[in-house]
Amino acid sequence: MAVRSRKWMILVATIWIQAFTGTNFDFSSYSSTLKSVLGISQLQLNYLSVASDMGKAFGWCSGVFLMYFPLWVVMFMAAFFGFFGYALQWLVIKQVISLPYFLVFLLCLIAGCSITWFNTVCFVLCIRNFPSNRALALSLTISFNGVSAALYTLIANAINPKDDTLYLFLNALVPLLASCLALIPIIRQRPLQLSTYTINQDPFIFIVLNVLAVITGLYLLLLNSLSSETLRARTLLLGALILLFLPLCLPGIVCDRNMGFRTNSSLVDLSDPELHTELIEKDQSNSLNIEPFSAINKEGLFEKVMEKGRLTMLGEEHPARLLVCRWDFWLYYVAYFCGGTIGLVYSNNLGQITQSLGYNSKISAVVTLYSSFSFFGRLFSAAPDFLLGKVNFARTGWLAVALVPTPIAFFLLAVSGSEVVLHASTAMIGLSSGFVFSAAVSITSELFGPNSAGINHNILITNIPIGSLLYGLLAALVYDSNVTSSVDKNVLQEAIVCMGRDCYMQTFICWGCISLLGLISSFLLFLRTRPAYDDHETNRN
Repeated sequence: MAVRSRKWMILVATIWIQAFTGTNFDFSSYSSTLKSVLGISQLQLNYLSVASDMGKAFGWCSGVFLMYFPLWVVMFMAAFFGFFGYALQWLVIKQVISLPYFLVFLLCLIAGCSITWFNTVCFVLCIRNFPSNRALALSLTISFNGVSAALYTLIANAINPKDDTLYLFLNALVPLLASCLALIPIIRQRPLQLSTYTINQDPFIFIVLNVLAVITGLYLLLLNSLSSETLRARTLLLGALILLFLPLCLPGIVCDRNMGFRTNSSLVDLSDPELHTELIEKDQSNSLNIEPFSAINKEGLFEKVMEKGRLTMLGEEHPARLLVCRWDFWLYYVAYFCGGTIGLVYSNNLGQITQSLGYNSKISAVVTLYSSFSFFGRLFSAAPDFLLGKVNFARTGWLAVALVPTPIAFFLLAVSGSEVVLHASTAMIGLSSGFVFSAAVSITSELFGPNSAGINHNILITNIPIGSLLYGLLAALVYDSNVTSSVDKNVLQEAIVCMGRDCYMQTFICWGCISLLGLISSFLLFLRTRPAYDDHETNRN
């Protein structure tokens, strides 16, 4: 009983870490003030957001440190990276100290490393403690990273709704406090003891936790707009904290209630990939005796392209050298690059986008909207696992479906600058990109092997700093060109602000076309990997 409860405590601790360490999502809340204090252009501001995303390129370092240090040590290293990076930025934006632009850039880079290191710790905790339900644990915990902006907005409004600089102070302090809170469950974790009972019981507990997660997301989405007053914000913040702490007692209650039924449980979770190791190894040993799908005669250039170098089975381990030679990996890379990453860049520019359309007072609300729908998108990524056995659809197919709203949203923004369109498009992009961020970890594990997922996923997310640079550069150049060519321009202290739909209209058109490319790439990936998923489902049954 104690061992089972302990692993659920670790899961809840992971939820806390994810909920309070998505500090990159509130960049838009203080970016305009930072731009004003530093007296920089939109292009220079874009480089600061790129620096934060560049931290993801160093995610592999956390994996190396985990080889030599305990999890809790790496977690506090991440916390101190964030504390150092954000605290000094807060002092700069409060004009307590003055730093050159280059040093502010380095501080953003260090803060970005903090986020990636926290994510690595959470991934490892889920994989170690839930080998039979890895995808469910990952999607649940990663989803809470999407509510960080909404939580930070509540905390900031509970202190001073008119001070945008508070976000940087909170970014420095809150993750460190969350790490202290999660320390005891992580230190007390013991080697996992699997049993048929726990395997059968876990999916039900995950359903309960996902229901609570949906309630938490709806709470933050629907009531966050009421937090403009300090007293009301404090009340709402208390309710949000209660919802975050509530899962801590539920798993123990569920396990205790079902203790009497332990001896009657004789079923095995057939969806558990760990229980099919022998079957997979048998498939590997007999793969030379079975005619592969690619050997079937096909006519036409399209069919030949679709069959070349195609994956024939799931779970095969791919070292980095083999990974980069796979066409499936590059289709996957482009889908992520043109789908999820472009949504992240959109969130980084939300402050300036909202401001340019004349909704300056709505910036926090729009950022919260993106954050909340990103949370729901991450949560929906668990749908393939809950529907397993009822709806047999490849996870790469779910990825393709999830990318459909992104180009639609960008083209809507290009056509209209109304507040309704802004909110609807932001929700669609948040939902789509959130699904991609969460599902990507499971897809990487399924397509290229679970044991190599840590390294392979860090290779995959190198597209984030590249996309942040290219997409942000495009947006900044269009923004600055419209400032210099437009008669209607505002000067905010030393920083020039572009006003009007033209500031981002060309950017939205380009981003819409790019996201279409990502959708096409994801559809091709689905067609190429569908036979492997079908074979896996046949073997499972």
